[in-house]
Amino acid sequence: MLTGAAVMIPAAADAQRADPRPAYHYGPKRNWMNDPNGLVYFEGEYHLFYQYNPHGDRWGHMSWGHAVSRDLVTWEELPVAIPETADVMAFSGSAVIDWKNSSGFGRDGRPPMIAIYTGHNPKAKLQSQYLAYSNDRGRTWTVHGEVLSVGSSEFRDPKVFWHEPTRSWVMIAVMAVENRAVIFTSSDLKQWRYASSFGPAGARGKNWECPDLNLLPVEGGAPGEQRWVLSINLGDQAVGGGSGGQYFVGDFDGRRFTPVDAWGGEPVWTDYGADFYAAVAWNDLPKDDPRRIWIGWANDWRYAEAIPTWPSRGIMTVPRSISLRKTAQGYRMTQRPVRELERLRSKVPISRQLSLRDEPLALPVEGGAVDLTANLALGQSEQVTLTLSDGEGYQMVIGVNPAVNEVFIDRSRAGPHFHDGFENRHVAPVDLRQGKVSLRLLVDESIVELFINDGEQTITDRFFRGSGPLRWSASARGGAATMDVTAWSIRPGVRH
Repeated sequence: MLTGAAVMIPAAADAQRADPRPAYHYGPKRNWMNDPNGLVYFEGEYHLFYQYNPHGDRWGHMSWGHAVSRDLVTWEELPVAIPETADVMAFSGSAVIDWKNSSGFGRDGRPPMIAIYTGHNPKAKLQSQYLAYSNDRGRTWTVHGEVLSVGSSEFRDPKVFWHEPTRSWVMIAVMAVENRAVIFTSSDLKQWRYASSFGPAGARGKNWECPDLNLLPVEGGAPGEQRWVLSINLGDQAVGGGSGGQYFVGDFDGRRFTPVDAWGGEPVWTDYGADFYAAVAWNDLPKDDPRRIWIGWANDWRYAEAIPTWPSRGIMTVPRSISLRKTAQGYRMTQRPVRELERLRSKVPISRQLSLRDEPLALPVEGGAVDLTANLALGQSEQVTLTLSDGEGYQMVIGVNPAVNEVFIDRSRAGPHFHDGFENRHVAPVDLRQGKVSLRLLVDESIVELFINDGEQTITDRFFRGSGPLRWSASARGGAATMDVTAWSIRPGVRH
């Protein structure tokens, strides 16, 4: 792992020092990374492909980077999987295992791994969908070529999956600037037929990107109830101020997605922070694992190329298990860190029962890689805060405001200024009328993933501190509150 120790930095590097490497959030060893792509499980390995620039730490030369894991939390970076060609960049897409060899690309009785991705040809001003295949567990790829074009420069981000009831492959992609999702079907992954369109709906921006369509169980619903969830990302104007995600709950018959009747016109957000984008779910999880699991890019297009990290730019969130829950507001998505993350915890947690008042109370939590749960009884307090401070006095504040039913992250003073769009405060609406709330915080050197009330809401925010160790404190303003806190340090989970 790189540390903040003195290193030789090329003159072209914008950061003043190598940043502390995240311990358990995946990021490449160097260069630029954005959207997760091609999430698929095969023969004991979870594959994480992603948008990658092999030649620099800003967006460009888009290719598919590649990492694998056997447990979703310990990752090994592999060589570039699908590089750009002279004319075509390999934009976002997905991967499936073609178990019945419907494509004909299998070999020796073994199913091929198929990638469907957007080929971006800037000279022709064309985006179309390409197919590549692998016969060696994703290590090497053969590009078959273009399989779907509609003659558009803004047609991208295909998510492909097998729909068993109609026994067909389904692709959902976007007509980006039209704020519209489009669905196609196929029997062989090579010939695609238009099925339907969805949108504009909910939140709109300069573009829609990175759609996904997942069948999720409903907690608190009828026995065995499931609903389809269509997730859509926006390049701007999301709830965190820049890029972000929204979702719709409904039904899908293999050709058309239809929202439930009670789904209104107001957007329902995937995450209330600024740094959860392009989340997509794994295909072909083991048959004995009923979960749906996805992962997102922990960045925001407003400042993504300016974040002060070196020698790489971009990390992923932790994988999250997703489901639906019936609430007073209707169906709402829940997100929880995958249980495998607990394997990286220190063997002995630190647990305390604390009475909080105005004077900040130091917490017995050490290090920048922490998994922390805090169960708060808010009492008569006006505000309860957990504060993460560095050696220079910069602070990341996680807070609860009972009177206005909100939980927030305030990073307006979380580190040295580097971009005008970064220093802000992000708020999730939470029903606090019962006077209590449960928080789980995953902190990893430069990221906070906050899970509220067992994942009913999440806030994901990066922060880029000054020098010195990270220290924790907590306080309650305007009245006493109590907090039961349990924290584990987390050991590294990323190998290069």
